[in-house]
Amino acid sequence: MASTQTLIDLIKAELKSAGISYAQLATALDLSESSVKRMFAVGGEMPLSRIDEICRVVKTDFAELSQRLAQTQPLRRELTLQQEREVVADERLLLTAICCLSQWSFEQIVTTYRMSEADVTLMLAQLDRLGIIELRPLNRYRLQVAKTFRWRPQGPVMSFFREHVMQDFFAGGFDNDGELMLLVHGRLSPGMARELRDRLQRVAEDFARQHLVDQKLPEDEKRQYTLVMGMRSWLFERFKHLQRPPEVIRAMQR
Repeated sequence: MASTQTLIDLIKAELKSAGISYAQLATALDLSESSVKRMFAVGGEMPLSRIDEICRVVKTDFAELSQRLAQTQPLRRELTLQQEREVVADERLLLTAICCLSQWSFEQIVTTYRMSEADVTLMLAQLDRLGIIELRPLNRYRLQVAKTFRWRPQGPVMSFFREHVMQDFFAGGFDNDGELMLLVHGRLSPGMARELRDRLQRVAEDFARQHLVDQKLPEDEKRQYTLVMGMRSWLFERFKHLQRPPEVIRAMQR
């Protein structure tokens, strides 16, 4: 939710764009310039009625201002635990969320899956309530999550995927056109590990961008792909009994 200060900052920007000074605004509102400055100061108070008056001065309205305010809000990078629990509690809601994150249209979801228009409309309304999308007229929507959005690593959704999806995903051969599976192990400095992690994040963003570009292609020219990436400091549990204790390793390295 936007703060009062964010709204005031947006009104300041509107005044500047319109070339209206505090003195000119004070004249238009029949106030002293000092009163106007107090309204715009950090921690100042600006009643809704005054906002309406200022909107008339800058030739806009509160609805348009609210829309611009919404566009300035930071996009979500993850959901709360409770929000994820709600998503994963209904497989239709989880499926619709995944479709929305992949920028599927309402029509694509209804055509592809056994859900009625009423069902999908209900799911979209729930995703709007959870803050994942902003639902618009005619069941169009705008994503409210960032390109770097991810499910919480130890949250309900990833737990669901680990339990029910991972085995199915990795059971494939990864040998068809456009498929790849690699397992690479090595020792890196923490700094280099962070750099590689950031590169992988950019690969995921490239995947998402290309998906949006290819949305324009006919359906028979596209195939469903899923990209899964993971990187962690880790030793396979079944190898741990073969590992020397750290103090022995240090002694041998001297």
